[in-house]
Amino acid sequence: MPELRLGPLLRYADGSSATVWVETSRPCTAEVRHPDGAAQGTARTFQVAGHHYALVEVTGLTPGTPTPYEVLLDGTRVWPLPDSPFPPSVIRTPAAETGTGTGTGTVRVAFGSCRWASPPADKDDPVGPDALDTLAARMAADPDAERPDVLLLLGDQVYADEVSDATRHWLAARRDPSEPPGDQVADFEEYTRLYYESWLDPEIRWLLSTVPTCMVFDDHDVIDDWNTSAAWLADMRATPWWRERLLSGLMSYWVYQHLGNLTPAELAADPVYDAVRAAPDGTDALRALAARADADPAAVRWSYRRDFGRVRLLMVDSRAARVLDEDARSMLDPGEAAWVREQALDAPGSYDHLLIGTSLPWLLPHLVHDVEGWDAALCQGVKGARWARFGERLRRAADLEHWAAFPASFDALAALVAEAGGGADAPATVCVLSGDVHHAYVAEPTWPSDAPARPTARVVQLTCSPVHNSVPLSIRLGFRFGWSAVARALGRLVARHGRLPRPAVEWRRTGGPWFGNQLMTLTLRGRAARLRLERVARTDRGTRPALRTVTESDLSV
Repeated sequence: MPELRLGPLLRYADGSSATVWVETSRPCTAEVRHPDGAAQGTARTFQVAGHHYALVEVTGLTPGTPTPYEVLLDGTRVWPLPDSPFPPSVIRTPAAETGTGTGTGTVRVAFGSCRWASPPADKDDPVGPDALDTLAARMAADPDAERPDVLLLLGDQVYADEVSDATRHWLAARRDPSEPPGDQVADFEEYTRLYYESWLDPEIRWLLSTVPTCMVFDDHDVIDDWNTSAAWLADMRATPWWRERLLSGLMSYWVYQHLGNLTPAELAADPVYDAVRAAPDGTDALRALAARADADPAAVRWSYRRDFGRVRLLMVDSRAARVLDEDARSMLDPGEAAWVREQALDAPGSYDHLLIGTSLPWLLPHLVHDVEGWDAALCQGVKGARWARFGERLRRAADLEHWAAFPASFDALAALVAEAGGGADAPATVCVLSGDVHHAYVAEPTWPSDAPARPTARVVQLTCSPVHNSVPLSIRLGFRFGWSAVARALGRLVARHGRLPRPAVEWRRTGGPWFGNQLMTLTLRGRAARLRLERVARTDRGTRPALRTVTESDLSV
């Protein structure tokens, strides 16, 4: 009999339908249904690299209603698991009149990034309690309490280059770790191990089965500093292992993360999805997609849009869509940038809140911003070849590759935010949601009086990281100093040395920095918006950790 190897993951939900992702042990028909049969969907599994998957579209759901569901494989129930300690997995559909998950005009969006897989429950956790594990435990203890309507995972869902001890031992039993890439993952099969380790965690498995998720990759999903520069990419392509690592990373991302980001209509129109399902083995079709993405970043779009009633989410790929030529460096290729602009400006007045998800923060501490811009100028040769070589070494050593390292893209995003956030039909808020930097903060930009456009919406950078990872003392001290007045003055000196123009916006930190394993939640009701940051609080040994509110604030204009 087929077995449920991984999942189910509830990925998409609208007023009458949803998608549920599963991985199975062999080919079969996957079915998702309400116990009374009122809502259901079936899908035949497809195969990639010897693994079997299905994305089941569930129809017949009632708007504004929680619907418990079960999963069957070839007619045999495999979910809920026998003797599960968790409540039933539920699909909560938005109410038809409001597009919300609660029927009261409210959308709750929880988000964070950087989740290193938690160790088994009987092992010590070197990086402290997991924020998502803790959220799941709280929800399971009180299923009727407040819960997110959607969970945004903003990158580093798996760490291909920083594996656990258990995975390191597994890799060593599979191949010689003295051969590159050593104790990092090398191929698709090894990527599947990372997802098993992360998503078979019992709390995480249940959480992902009952809260819809939107995901996007960051560098560690492939490798640290992925696509930092053209020189970096050339060096990686010269290694014997890089191509297989990259193609496997993109293939596994497509299967485990990207597919569920798409709406049923987008899935129906996707030729790659159609080809993979139609083939006895979809590996070649998916590998061809990954090869196209490697050869030409503009050939594949990983960015996507989701609307939650009057809340619009644009999830922006800020890794694979880059233009790395030093004379034309850009965070987004021209086609990607045009698509983001089109989606942000589509149907003015149709949304009250615009969320721009990008794994990398747009607004950084001022010293960090100025150093990244200075380094980018050095690498372009403004101080000569010797400084350019120094700039490239520094860029890689210090991870200088956020939006600030692409100054034209930084300014272009500022212009788009101002345009989308202004005019008679302006939304109430524009929130840039990010992670990556292993701390949390809130920053607010201001536009000069002579700017071509100025927003009337409240604009904020909301950064939340990590969900479950280490926060070394160097990061704590460095980012605290980076926001200081002294650091800002130093940054101006550095910027002057690099002959940098002033950025399109000024900004100030209005919250943080906060450190620890944490989650942010936006509660959006009509044109009102509230932000809450919760951090995992350590408790006495033998008791469960808890999420404690660190700060809560009103973001309404």
